[in-house]
Amino acid sequence: MFIDNLELFFEAGAGGNGVVAWRREKYIPKGGPAGGNGGDGGSIIIVADRHLLSLEDLRNLRIIKAKSGQQGGANNKTGKKGLDLTIKVPLGTIIKDKKNDAVLHDFTQDGEKIIFCQGGKGGKGNTCFKSSTHQAPNVCTQGTKGEAKSVKLELKLIADIGLVGMPNAGKSTLMSELTSVEVKIAAYPFTTLRPNLGLIEFEDFSRLLIADIPGIIKDASQNKGLGLTFLRHIERTAMLIFVIDLSGIDGRDPLEDFLIMQKELAQYSPEMLKKPFLIALNKIDTEEAQANLKAFQEKYPFDAKHLFPISAIKKEGFKVFTAAFRKIAQRDALRFV
Repeated sequence: MFIDNLELFFEAGAGGNGVVAWRREKYIPKGGPAGGNGGDGGSIIIVADRHLLSLEDLRNLRIIKAKSGQQGGANNKTGKKGLDLTIKVPLGTIIKDKKNDAVLHDFTQDGEKIIFCQGGKGGKGNTCFKSSTHQAPNVCTQGTKGEAKSVKLELKLIADIGLVGMPNAGKSTLMSELTSVEVKIAAYPFTTLRPNLGLIEFEDFSRLLIADIPGIIKDASQNKGLGLTFLRHIERTAMLIFVIDLSGIDGRDPLEDFLIMQKELAQYSPEMLKKPFLIALNKIDTEEAQANLKAFQEKYPFDAKHLFPISAIKKEGFKVFTAAFRKIAQRDALRFV
């Protein structure tokens, strides 16, 4: 199950209380103070892990608490410290304050670690209050509470390449042929209901992480269809591959599909259009493809070097196509994994 949004309550452990105690030893009638300090509460630590692909492991949790410290003991014994609690999240996880949506932390590096909620401090036993003028203090302090935060966790995938296309453009087929990842493929809109991730591995063992994102439709930037679910996940991809259906199914115009996607990206964030991109003109093996390809090339408003006619299902044109996006990846130093 792909989970990319959660609301959680985090609470670090409270510090244990200090105690009032006295030395009770034979032949020492007035042994003095011997109350130990309370143990510190456990902290909540959050770590980014590139092996996690979603927030699924946290989906059944709503309250996450670390252990509290134990109170001090007699004979100046310090209470046991509460164990820290480590939570792992995928790369690209953003933690926001639930009240005002302020970003508290953004995890962009593998292994990145923060102490998100600090455990409370243990209270002091009466031994700590002994002095030359006050040799029998009868006072101790309580431990402090641990930090508590109500937050939203939002995942924005970090990938080298994002596949962008209308429903049924053939993104899932292309993804499966490039990466050997099994993805759901069917002849109806929105077959892909969640992002799929896979690795493209080359002969020199370098690899690129590719994300197949749910299909975009007109007004996706206004949250129509899968809307923002789609757009959020390509915000951090380093380059885009637009997958265009050349078959013209249902009378669709391939160039119009491309321009709609460009418009939706620009309305969501103009920075999207600054990413390097290629266009995979898919289904070149279909009956109407050649005529639609010619019309697309004649009207295409940008440099034709972006265009790559392919057939994902028959792997036609793959050699030139993969060489092109790999060259961009090397040129722009994308994130090889």
